[in-house]
Amino acid sequence: MTQLPLRAQLASVLGRTAATLSRVTGRGDGSVIGGRVGLVLEPDLLKQLARDRKLALVSATNGKTTTTRLITSALTELGEVATNAFGANMPAGHVSALSANKAAPYGVLEVDEKYLPEVLDTTGASVVCLMNLSRDQMDRAAEIWLLAQKWRRALSGKPTHVIANCDDPLVTWGASTAAKVTWVAGGQRWKEDSWSCPECGGPLDRKGVDWACRECTFHRPEPHWVLDDDAVIDPRGDRWVLDLQLPGLANRSNGAMALAVAEAFGLHVQSALPRLREVTSVAGRYTTVQRDGRAARLLLSKNPAGWLEAFDVSDSSLPIILSVNAQGPDGRDTSWLWDVDYRILRGRPVYVTGERRLDLALRLDVADVPFQLCESFTEAFNAIPPGRLDVIANYTAFQQIRSEFGRAV
Repeated sequence: MTQLPLRAQLASVLGRTAATLSRVTGRGDGSVIGGRVGLVLEPDLLKQLARDRKLALVSATNGKTTTTRLITSALTELGEVATNAFGANMPAGHVSALSANKAAPYGVLEVDEKYLPEVLDTTGASVVCLMNLSRDQMDRAAEIWLLAQKWRRALSGKPTHVIANCDDPLVTWGASTAAKVTWVAGGQRWKEDSWSCPECGGPLDRKGVDWACRECTFHRPEPHWVLDDDAVIDPRGDRWVLDLQLPGLANRSNGAMALAVAEAFGLHVQSALPRLREVTSVAGRYTTVQRDGRAARLLLSKNPAGWLEAFDVSDSSLPIILSVNAQGPDGRDTSWLWDVDYRILRGRPVYVTGERRLDLALRLDVADVPFQLCESFTEAFNAIPPGRLDVIANYTAFQQIRSEFGRAV
């Protein structure tokens, strides 16, 4: 790589120092503060750190941290990869990630949906992976149709190779201005945000996996990659069993997207797939933690689409703890709880905690789901008899629970 200018070198060093101090003093993992310090000293630092690297940007409402991890694991077959492994997905986090591994020829960066246009423009990334769009943090991100529109504008006229989920109409619309698109049929279980055509506003007709606008020409593209139950079919028609260690249909979809990105980097499925199978947990997601004779599996869910996927992974025979906060990273508005169908929890022992436990309790009561209200996660955990249980929590609640168990990875 080309050596950084002196000012950028100094900004990078001081940023890494700030990150180290943050970790040593227990204030955080340093993935944000280091980048902030670097950007104050050199506002152009992200662009300079991205120069001469082949970068992939990964954006979606759900699954971007996991897919970033899967892509990173695959690309290590080619060489060193710089990545924001713990989800610091705004420019400060990207600076920290690239600064921490300046020699890596490759980079895989998870990017907040709202920041994708800015980060793409700054880094000139050659590959962008777009997976899904659904309601999330409405008080911050606004309508998802507006996000898709920003994606369209950002990709128009750029030579970027986009890997996009053609089963999601909003993602398809957002990606369709790109110079080159590889379409992946990754599935879309949550459809409540995409019944209207983003092109003309008309109704979308759905028949099986296919969809098309009733009033204009907008329709589902023919996929190059197809997720077929537990396998993925590549553009040559070869079928590869995914056999991932991460559970659920959503993660198989993430795996299919990761394989398509890996091939865009010149890595064949045969070489990439074993690397995907090495990933067992992602920033604590899907980890099982043990204490006092209880084994709790931790599942993250931040929005209605995410809860649907979490229920798919959860074991219906086990007790379950649900924890919801409404801090800044979660979004202050909890009205989305009413879009989740909690009736699937009937018949299970359900324990409710978190800062907004009363909001969740009311929603469960309306859904006729019996539950036990608990003041804290510890109270809920101790109320469950020894054995296995599942935990579903939104972002800050999930991080608080991880901290109780020493932030298991």
